[in-house]
Amino acid sequence: MDRRKFLGALAVAGVAATIKANGAMHLMSQNLGTSADGTSVDLVAVMGGEPGAMFQRAISEMGGMQKFVKKGFKVAVKPNIGWDRAPELAGNTNPELIAEIIKQCFDAGASEVLVFDNTCDDWVKCYKNSGIEDAAKKAGAKVMPGHQESYYRQVSIPKGIVLKEAKIHEAILDSDVWINVPVLKHHGGARLSISMKNHMGIVWDRRFFHRNDLQQCIADVCSLDKKAVLNVVDAYRTLKTNGPRGKSEADVVLTKSLFLSQDIVAVDTAAAKFFGQIEDIPLDHVKHIENGQKLNIGSMDLEKMNIKRIQI
Repeated sequence: MDRRKFLGALAVAGVAATIKANGAMHLMSQNLGTSADGTSVDLVAVMGGEPGAMFQRAISEMGGMQKFVKKGFKVAVKPNIGWDRAPELAGNTNPELIAEIIKQCFDAGASEVLVFDNTCDDWVKCYKNSGIEDAAKKAGAKVMPGHQESYYRQVSIPKGIVLKEAKIHEAILDSDVWINVPVLKHHGGARLSISMKNHMGIVWDRRFFHRNDLQQCIADVCSLDKKAVLNVVDAYRTLKTNGPRGKSEADVVLTKSLFLSQDIVAVDTAAAKFFGQIEDIPLDHVKHIENGQKLNIGSMDLEKMNIKRIQI
């Protein structure tokens, strides 16, 4: 990625940066604000490391995985595995990140970790060629299919404006907690695919979304009572154009970044601002984020949050 654009992206996303004489980049680990009790961290942005190492730093700043996953918990991990694409093409979540999250869950005492997605391409090819199936199994997780309606159960969505009910994958409904792990990328319909958009992979009937106000339906499904305990945005490689599938490595920028928060609107706001300096997609064009704020599922006001910024 061009250094000038990268620094601009960090600045717009609210990440302060300085450049040493030798040209190396370092982020200033300072907070813009504090939480109500003066101690909690609302959002973590990590730059410059490998996927697993960035997550290790991010989750430690949030108090460790044991804060979210208790002994005996059944955990669902939901990556984006929607496309029959290799990791280098950035259409799916990075498998190294998924492996580290699974490891951290077991270290915190999880009894079981399930990984799944309702894929767009053939699910067997997606799971295999994304590298996620192999990485998840090696880390000890169970990989569940999502290609049959029998895996989904109907639930109501009381706060939904357009989407009033949906069939949700049983891995989510039967878990004690679930972790949402999208990849940051361009999307032709939703403009960007991040944490909120990743919810379409927990739903059986995605066609309803596309026929009935996609941007509102994305926000509606995120108002489910069973919200993700963590949203981990993989921006190690960013698909800047031709999303959500991508065509070639020419569509991909190596950005080596990660965003983590329990607030799904906040984390998508930060990631969208970051993306906006890589490719010109203004935040107000990603309507589902604003729609989520209107549903009170999170806040776009990053300046009022305690944000930790880390350079590896």
